[in-house]
Amino acid sequence: GSTKQVNSRHTALIEIDGEIDSGSSTGSVSSILPALNDAFSDAASVGLILKMNSPGGSPVQSAIVNDEINRLRQLHPNKPVYVVVEDMCASGCYYIAAAADRIYVSQASIVGSIGVLMSSFGFTGLMDKLGIERRAITAGKNKALLDPFSKEDPKQKAFVQEMLSEVHQQFIKVVRDGRGDRLKETPDMFSGLVWNGAKSVELGLTDALGTVDGVAREVFKAPEVVDYTMKDNLAERVAKRFGAAMGEGVGKVISNPRIH
Repeated sequence: GSTKQVNSRHTALIEIDGEIDSGSSTGSVSSILPALNDAFSDAASVGLILKMNSPGGSPVQSAIVNDEINRLRQLHPNKPVYVVVEDMCASGCYYIAAAADRIYVSQASIVGSIGVLMSSFGFTGLMDKLGIERRAITAGKNKALLDPFSKEDPKQKAFVQEMLSEVHQQFIKVVRDGRGDRLKETPDMFSGLVWNGAKSVELGLTDALGTVDGVAREVFKAPEVVDYTMKDNLAERVAKRFGAAMGEGVGKVISNPRIH
């Protein structure tokens, strides 16, 4: 959790680490959204740094975070959001980062992978060799879509390909909207390739080399960094806060309820 000093001018830090999902890690939306709201709404924060290190994850969860950053930036137009990439910001991580005002990287950071993947396996040849027969009973002829134990159906494959292409186009639009004319598009920019940090700056996928301390000190001119990252999931955090408040006296809780 954060140790905020309400009257102390500071740079707000949120770590987004690991796979972007709906679980309870620091890459989960249930951790990221409350932290974003806390950091934006704190009157003493001058802006946000999202310290990101993630290979990506769910496009749905990534889109939710991207939308929330855009919503909060409109509500708080004087608070910039800067991303600082550590080792990697690929795929869904970059989907989120594209919403930021600026993206800082290290020279050797890995950035990109603007593509969509849905994978399966095919075991049918091995099953034929071993004399194994697949018996799948479905209601709805496409219910066994991408079943690894059945022969590939060209119509189903085309359907899935079209669906992935639509998600890919959504991703590309988010990147174009977020980066604007900084983006120096190349034929393979949206092909799923990745680049190192230095090259990503050249391509306009990111803006400059930088670190958390450097951005706080030089860009925000607010060297005090306060961490808003929610290390626990929301339910655990609320329970802990409530438990601590109960320890201070029931009367105080009743007269002054707070859930941050």
